[in-house]
Amino acid sequence: MIKKLTLAGLLLLHAAIWLQAQTKADSAAIVSAQWETSSPREGVTLKCAAIGHLYGGPQYISIVEVEPRKALRAGIALSAPPAPTSAMAQARKAVAAINGSYFNMKKGNSVCFLQMDGEVIDTTTTAELNLRVNGAVQIKKGRLRILPWSKKIEESYHGKNDVLASGPLLLQDGEACGWAACDSSFVHTKHPRSAVVVEKDGTTWFVTVDGRAPGHAKGMNLPELAHLIRILGGHDALNLDGGGSTTLWLEGNVVNHPSDNRQFDHAGERAVPNILYFAPKGR
Repeated sequence: MIKKLTLAGLLLLHAAIWLQAQTKADSAAIVSAQWETSSPREGVTLKCAAIGHLYGGPQYISIVEVEPRKALRAGIALSAPPAPTSAMAQARKAVAAINGSYFNMKKGNSVCFLQMDGEVIDTTTTAELNLRVNGAVQIKKGRLRILPWSKKIEESYHGKNDVLASGPLLLQDGEACGWAACDSSFVHTKHPRSAVVVEKDGTTWFVTVDGRAPGHAKGMNLPELAHLIRILGGHDALNLDGGGSTTLWLEGNVVNHPSDNRQFDHAGERAVPNILYFAPKGR
């Protein structure tokens, strides 16, 4: 007997089909990749890998892992007008930072919910809610969590913690999320990508996947990004703004290859309105 699928069941089935599209060779390429690893300070690790063939082309992946430690706190920083991720990170004396959520490139303003110090600074546009925004980062006592998000949640949210909405959600409890409700082109087109990931023990990853660099980095679609993070052991994961915004910064240096200058170097940063970061407590 065929059971009638609920909407949630259909979304899970959709996600499962797309994850199955990633081959065993892709999984093997991730596991066997030669990851360059360094640790600039206790509890912080940088991992980078250039993989010659993954998801149909070359990929360059950068990950900063931050262990849950009392000495470091997570935060959200904003800038009006927009500024490069590196500039905002340096202003906050951060250790690590990644670009934040979506914004209007003509006006420079965020188009996603942002609350800081109990004040709502921005709300999510209807277009973004319909297109991709179904998750959020919450900062509570310096710890970062990933939450589901919706128009209903946003309209009734009265928490005191800092929150930045983004999306779509990539993983929840280690399982792929459904993207059937998101814009299909955005989901399935390969782009540079940025994501934030939280492991079961609270370890946080800032992840960037470079793209738009023929011969060096093809970029990924969302099912591929979710597959990558799941194979690497991610538990909860949220997609951030990508494309030319994708930037990962660590201890004074951009470590990925931002694409806005169309060069495979570290100088192609785009100005953005907000970032996620980790900084020493007390700063």
